[in-house]
Formats: sequence, structure tokens, C-alpha cells
Amino acid sequence: MASTIWKGYVTFGLISIPVRLFAAARTERVSFNQIHEPCHSRIKQQVYCPVCERVVERSELVKGYEAEKDSYIIVEEEELKKIAPESQESMEILEFVKLQEVDPLYFDSSYYVTPEDPGRKAYQLLLETMRKSGYAAMAKITMHQREHTIVIRPREDGLTMHTIFYANEVRAIPEYGTTKNIEVKPQEVALAEQLVQSLAAPFDPEKYEDAYQKRLTEMLEAKREGRTVQETSGRKLAPVIDLMAALQRSLNLKAAAANAEEPESQREEAGDKKPARRASANSSGERPKRRQAG
Repeated sequence: MASTIWKGYVTFGLISIPVRLFAAARTERVSFNQIHEPCHSRIKQQVYCPVCERVVERSELVKGYEAEKDSYIIVEEEELKKIAPESQESMEILEFVKLQEVDPLYFDSSYYVTPEDPGRKAYQLLLETMRKSGYAAMAKITMHQREHTIVIRPREDGLTMHTIFYANEVRAIPEYGTTKNIEVKPQEVALAEQLVQSLAAPFDPEKYEDAYQKRLTEMLEAKREGRTVQETSGRKLAPVIDLMAALQRSLNLKAAAANAEEPESQREEAGDKKPARRASANSSGERPKRRQAG
């Protein structure tokens, strides 16, 4: 069973709803350990001080902030405790905002918000109200000794909470350049729209997988069984020279692929429906001679 990340109350006005938080997603990756090649043993990392020229025990370590180059402000644990946010058992809803106004760029971690038995009706009331109105809740919560601003939004199966980045944590676009001064022709947009529509499909996350992790797992299984590891060929991308030509070629390739996937019986049926060419008046196939005047 999934472990509880946080337990407390969602509060707004005079209403308090007892809830629990569970992690909604986690990264699945194959991890490696560092091994000493001669003996195939796992190594142990040690903390070394280059000034004292010796290995340092963990008990000798303190926190420091680099105020200037090679100059540190030492911070004691007791000093950090004095300014740490109080451990609270409530996430207070500060306001409701339209969900479409919240840029997903701000989303960080995701959690399922599930109700405790005494608060199920109030939870359902909040869920249906938010779903019907299109609003999301902005709230505050303290977890892991840090205060988080969060977004609570309705989903089909309940409420989901996202911790969000603060405004100063989100990079400004000008740092990476802009495309505002680049013009595109209307015919280029029209052709690109055709390509987009040809690739349009309902969102289905089950269709996508981490191909590298799959190959990595297969490689490890092959090595475990003593089999030869097969090299995979990567996809080569051709440089884009003519944008319009590249768009048209993409459309042609998409159409050809769709035609290849169409059952042969359907293609034959479509061919039978084509109108027959008008037969020549001359059954021998020769073109009739023009009658000369006079």
C-alpha cells in the first residue's frame, strides 16, 4: 500500500476536510552503483578535507553558505530551527483561480488528495463545485520543513495537489532567446496545420514508453543470461533546408503510411467505385477521322 506523505485538513471558510496526501507519480529508472573494477566490489565514498589532508567524519561537518569566493558563513542547526516553518496540519485555501490561467510551467510535484471517512461528503461537495465552476484552489502547506504554495485541481477520480515553483524560481524566456521577430508565410501555416491535423489523436499516455529504459533492461537481462548484446541503430534526422518542401514531404509520407495500413479489400473496393473511362466510338481503337469541309 502507498505510504502517506502528509495527513491533515483542507480548510476554507469554516469548513475543514480531513485528508491524506499520496505521491501521484514517481520516476522509474534503472540505477547503477559504482564498482571497483579489479574486485567487482561496491565502493564507499569518504569525505576528504584538502586543507587538513585527511578523511573527515560526518560528525565534524556543519552547514556553510558561500558569501564570497572561499569565504563561508557558518550556520548552526539551532539557528535553522528558529526560523523553520511550524509543522501545520492544515492546508489553507487562500483563493480560487481559473484553472486555465495556471501555466503548467509552474507545476512541480503531484499528489493525490484523498478524504478520510468523516470528511467524504464535504470533500465530494468541494470536488463537484470546483469541477463545475472550472476553478482551482491556491493554498499553503508545510511539508518536509518547507512551506509550499500549492494548486489543488479537480480530476475525474478526485482532487490532485501540485506544489508549484515560486515566480523567482521560473526562468525568464529572454534568457534563452525569443522568436517574436520571426515571420512565417500564411501558406506555411496552412500546410503545417494540415500536418498537425494528420497527426492529431486523443491523449493516451499508455502509448508512450521510455525506449532507452526498455533497451537498458533488455541489455541487463541479456548480460545476466550470458547472451550477446545487440546494438540498436538510432534514427537519423535529415537537415531541414526548405521548410515548405519538408512540410509537404512529411504530409506525403504520412499519407503513404496511412494508405499502406489500409486493408487491401478496402483499396480494391475503392478502386471498383471509380468511373470507367468513356469507350471510344471506334471499336478498333483508332481515332475517328475528321470530316473535311467542302
